[in-house]
Amino acid sequence: MRVILQRVKQAEVKVKPDYQAEINEGLLIFLGIEDEDTQDDIDWLVRKISRMRLFSDQDGKMNLSLLDTGFETLVISQFTLHASTKKGNRPSFTKAAKPAIAEPLYKAFANTLKQNLNKEVKTGIFGGDMQVRLTNDGPVTIFMDSKDKY
Repeated sequence: MRVILQRVKQAEVKVKPDYQAEINEGLLIFLGIEDEDTQDDIDWLVRKISRMRLFSDQDGKMNLSLLDTGFETLVISQFTLHASTKKGNRPSFTKAAKPAIAEPLYKAFANTLKQNLNKEVKTGIFGGDMQVRLTNDGPVTIFMDSKDKY
């Protein structure tokens, strides 16, 4: 399971015809899932993400986490995080999980994050043609892969 975390001042996702979710200050989380991912990957990532010190304290140092600040989160499914670009010029997405596997894990990730933060987690629509807009803060952009936890 892979994520890209972006510290944002604001972010929103729109999906035609009329779905929209938005957050103010917090984290935009792009989530990529592969076939081998399990609840253990979710639990590890959620623990790390909720406690990761990505937000500035009164001295301007990145010392505060989502748990410390209560800031908002928006989770967007993004199978392209598992793109392979080793051969040719067209990315291969064979490592990305098929929807039957990925969608329940995506929902479980958002639900586990909600439980961990004890706060609503906004989401996009799995498999939707989403338009995402954000104001990156910093910029702070972090890549994590649950397969690299040891």
